Amino acid sequence: MTSLSLQLNTAYCDRLRNSIQPQSRTWITRSKLKQPTLASHTTLRGQVLTKSTTRPRPYPLTRTLILSPHRPHILARDRLRVWIPWCARNQLDTDGTPINLAASDLERIREVLCEAWAVSTMEVYGSGLLTFHVFCDIRKLTERERVPARQVMIAAFISDLAGTYASSTIRNYVFGVRAWHVLHGVRWDMRLEEIESLLKAAKRLAPPSSKRKKRQPFTVDYITTLRCGLNLENDPLHAAVFACLTTTFYTAGRLGEFTVKALKGANSFSPEIHVKPTDVQVETDERGLKSTVFFIPRTKVAQSGEEISWSKQDGLTDPNAALQHHMTTNRPPPDGPLFAYRVNKKQMKPLTKAKFIEVIHAAADKAGLKHLQGHGIRIGSTLEYLLRGVPFDVMKVKGRWASDAFQTYLRKHAQILAPYMQA
Repeated sequence: MTSLSLQLNTAYCDRLRNSIQPQSRTWITRSKLKQPTLASHTTLRGQVLTKSTTRPRPYPLTRTLILSPHRPHILARDRLRVWIPWCARNQLDTDGTPINLAASDLERIREVLCEAWAVSTMEVYGSGLLTFHVFCDIRKLTERERVPARQVMIAAFISDLAGTYASSTIRNYVFGVRAWHVLHGVRWDMRLEEIESLLKAAKRLAPPSSKRKKRQPFTVDYITTLRCGLNLENDPLHAAVFACLTTTFYTAGRLGEFTVKALKGANSFSPEIHVKPTDVQVETDERGLKSTVFFIPRTKVAQSGEEISWSKQDGLTDPNAALQHHMTTNRPPPDGPLFAYRVNKKQMKPLTKAKFIEVIHAAADKAGLKHLQGHGIRIGSTLEYLLRGVPFDVMKVKGRWASDAFQTYLRKHAQILAPYMQA
């Protein structure tokens, strides 16, 4: 890079960093993406970052960075955007000749690219980027030696983490470094065969402590017994929780799609992300079969939203009866959270995932059941439908899996496969 190129790029990076103020930043909505304006360049995904959500925690003792103007102390989800590499895309071409683009044009590229990853993914990638730069700090690597990352650098990074971290964590960290390159227009040139072999080796070397125990599935019997530990008639919260549980189970949905992460801040209820009563409708096919359909405005893999559904069931776990009871008891506002519950006559709260788990575990204690984790609902739903004889390809569609990853959930293999093995 020429002297002029370096000067212009340094000035651009400084201006870009100074333009990003976490305390006042909001996030772009999809409608704004369709109508780009310079005024919208400080927004992203329609969420307002309040002061309570913009204070980064201290770095872990094992991952403390050397102070650098290139890497300010910010939230993990912001690191990909704010930590600007020295060779980020700029107003010069590869030969060092100025191009007719303003700094705002380059910033717009960065902001649109941010829409390629979900916020939760950017948080994980931000952790990976921190770990990568700690790795570089320990080895006293200069900015130019860090980026563009060389093959041997990434190979050494993977090898350093192998035996300490879970293989999936290492893979996400490498993807985080790659995403950082892509976001800022820096070349990522790797020999994939070596990288994949190293990641495969890291899986073999993963310590036992990094491997999760298999999460046990919710079953119809478990949910039926769990119901005995809930006060559905007198507690609005319990009515909301049971409706959320049965809806998540019979839609094969994700618990996070029907609950919110927090009551305040960036992770609180957003009508552009979370399910509302107006997103629920009943559909009838040509044979008269009814299904209740839930439109999820935005998911991790579908920014424009997805539809999931259930049909009425026999027994005490019927999601239709549970939902109707919740709607009658709590009367959530049409454009509010679907599973909001009444605290008193004037106040309502959206159902958070933490509150859901708290109620479920308390009910399990009363009913004499073991505690199960939230993801066990989706696992149990998959098993329930497969045991009913639902074909694998149909279950793959219902669960919205793009790959065959759902097969890792399988338990009771013989029972599931029995209908396919008969003479």
